[in-house]
Amino acid sequence: MADSLFTRVLACLQQTDLDRKLRQFDQLLVEWSEGRLSLTPSSEIVRIPEPGRPPKPELVAPKHLPRRGLGSPEGHAALMHSIAHIEFNAVNLALDAIYRFQQMPHRYYHDWLGVAAEESYHFQMVREHLAHLGYEYGDFPAHDGLWMTTFETDHDPLIRMALVPRTLEARGLDVTPAMIQKLRALGDKRGVEILKVLLRDEIGHVEVGSRWFRALCVERGLNPFETFQKILADYFHGDLRGPFNYEARRQAGFCEQEIAWLAEQDGAVHVSVADDGDKGSKNASRH
Repeated sequence: MADSLFTRVLACLQQTDLDRKLRQFDQLLVEWSEGRLSLTPSSEIVRIPEPGRPPKPELVAPKHLPRRGLGSPEGHAALMHSIAHIEFNAVNLALDAIYRFQQMPHRYYHDWLGVAAEESYHFQMVREHLAHLGYEYGDFPAHDGLWMTTFETDHDPLIRMALVPRTLEARGLDVTPAMIQKLRALGDKRGVEILKVLLRDEIGHVEVGSRWFRALCVERGLNPFETFQKILADYFHGDLRGPFNYEARRQAGFCEQEIAWLAEQDGAVHVSVADDGDKGSKNASRH
């Protein structure tokens, strides 16, 4: 009898040894691609207070993270460490999206395993670059804000898709271009190359979240735009802060109505794609 995908994903989620966790996940991907894992649901879906992770980094509240200028080698490494931590958390978040919601279509699990695979690759790229800078993952403290969102969203995949990929992870689309500029100013060519890969792939990850958010809205007869607004109001009190990377968000599945609404939150100039289908024609309006 084939092993269950959910059993294997849970084992990866709970593995605390970093290198073993990555190897387990690689093996899981091989078995999934060969059709050796079933979608037999778990008899009980357990709540995971903390995903498996190494003893370090020390986790602290965001306000207690030391502020380091990028002008020093330590500050440069601290920035790359923070990115590595985000990518490591993203692996666990993608795996939890699989384990937590066990009644979704087969394609859903294929999509989120693909996201987890790219996040794992990202983590390993950043980890290698961090080693090149003379540091290891765990050498700096980090915060755990991303994982805490799983507790607020573990009851409904619709809310998970709205708040994790379409809100928290979409924020990465907004801030990564500025980080690329900072690394370019430092002359860190490899860091720039890595962040360009991350930005490209993260657009796809947010698009996966957008696609499944809309599919669930259609299934439930909900208006996607109104539902997204309501979820943000309920969970974030509508508090969205720009600036926003509108073009990246378009590519990630945000519709023009959402783009215009984000521009209103930001008080920015909104550039919308013309309704006549001419992608080269733009209309600019101030909100």
